Amino acid sequence: MSATPDVAALALRVQLASFAGPSLPPDWAALLADGLGGICLFGSNLTGTAEDVAVLVAAVRAAGPRALVALDEEGGDVTRLHTREASPVPGAAVLGAVDDLDLTRAVGAAVGAELASLGIDLDLGPVADVNSNPDNPVIGTRSFGADPARVGRHVAAWVEGLQAEGVAACVKHFPGHGDTAQDSHLTLPVLAAPADVVRARELRPFAAAVAGGAAAVMTSHLLVPALDPDHPATLSAPVLGLLRDELGFDGAIVSDALDMAGASASRGIPEAAVLALAAGCDLLCIGPDKDAGLVREVQAAIVTAVDAGRLPLARLTDAATRIADLPRSGGLAGTKSPGCGVEVGRLAAAARAACLVEGPLPDLTGAGARVVSVATEANIAVGPGRWGLVADLEVAAGEPLPDGALVVQVRDAHRRPEVAAALAAHPGPLVVVEWGWPGPRTGWAHAPHARICTQGNGQPSIAAVTEILREAGLDR
Repeated sequence: MSATPDVAALALRVQLASFAGPSLPPDWAALLADGLGGICLFGSNLTGTAEDVAVLVAAVRAAGPRALVALDEEGGDVTRLHTREASPVPGAAVLGAVDDLDLTRAVGAAVGAELASLGIDLDLGPVADVNSNPDNPVIGTRSFGADPARVGRHVAAWVEGLQAEGVAACVKHFPGHGDTAQDSHLTLPVLAAPADVVRARELRPFAAAVAGGAAAVMTSHLLVPALDPDHPATLSAPVLGLLRDELGFDGAIVSDALDMAGASASRGIPEAAVLALAAGCDLLCIGPDKDAGLVREVQAAIVTAVDAGRLPLARLTDAATRIADLPRSGGLAGTKSPGCGVEVGRLAAAARAACLVEGPLPDLTGAGARVVSVATEANIAVGPGRWGLVADLEVAAGEPLPDGALVVQVRDAHRRPEVAAALAAHPGPLVVVEWGWPGPRTGWAHAPHARICTQGNGQPSIAAVTEILREAGLDR
């Protein structure tokens, strides 16, 4: 490493890294003591109880008092704190469909209050992507919708509510991941829209977030040929320059996880980290469940890049300064009840209003209808956790559905031909509950089945679907 200690310290300070397991390992405590910039909590770090989160955050604070603590808590489908019972608040698609800015602001505040009570400084949300492509495998119901103006209004309101509780928002995924059909965790998606469309559609919600005072913005690992045909957005100075120069953003730019294929598949995480910093990223999210040795490898790569003149010291110093300027939540304040600040009835009413009921529901009274879940893996951003009603049985995607009256729970059936084939083959009576994006009835459009589109998972939506099905006679 460089003989200049400050460079090595700065190279540690710009990393938001993550270990495996629910307790802080000694070598990670040493990294924090040496000045590691922050810890991002992922699923393997969380046991499902607020008390355990508080204990873990306290351990991080004790080892590195100035380190940021971050996680993804979007509400709806993406929750790290409520995987056992589903999020207590609706997600973005529900809120966008209802289009009540006061409710969106209140939901953001409820999330912020809970995170602040646990000592979380930075929430990696909300999603500002315009989900204009219904085949999007990674955004979907995490988006406030397909209309840029509506998405922008709700992003700004959610940010306002969250940050009013002392938790910094990190709006994502710049310049916009909504018009893609690939998952950047697994490959490098391409946003093929021309530059004027990108500016009018993708950038509009980010402009609203910047105007609303968002503390941070997260990049996306996708290629936008109209803006930079050679580099993913995270590693592209022209793309990130739009955020700084056109939108006037002066906060911290956070990379999406650099272990994702869209960033590092062809170059490795340490090199991706160097390129991201050089392009304009400030805080480097490394990814979940990593060894402490990787943090040191990234640190060494940054130092070497500075020594070689590939990364200006001024750029590294600027990144560290922007991270230091991010607000901190003020430490642990005692846990609060989930969803505090918003009445459960108000959330349930919103979820019910967002439900799209297509076709007349069959009379399920006395039909002995069973609830069947079709097992499909959630995308990596959502991860494992409670979704939908408690099922009577589960079938694998592609297996025939059992005989008799059924309520069949699916996620993004329009993207899964094997699921559509099973729906098409069942004679009914059958109610399809779509917990994913309300896409077309591809492959089963001729079937007479009723469909309930929830526009996302979460306790309020589960309650709404339960009520709808009870009105149809389902005894649950």
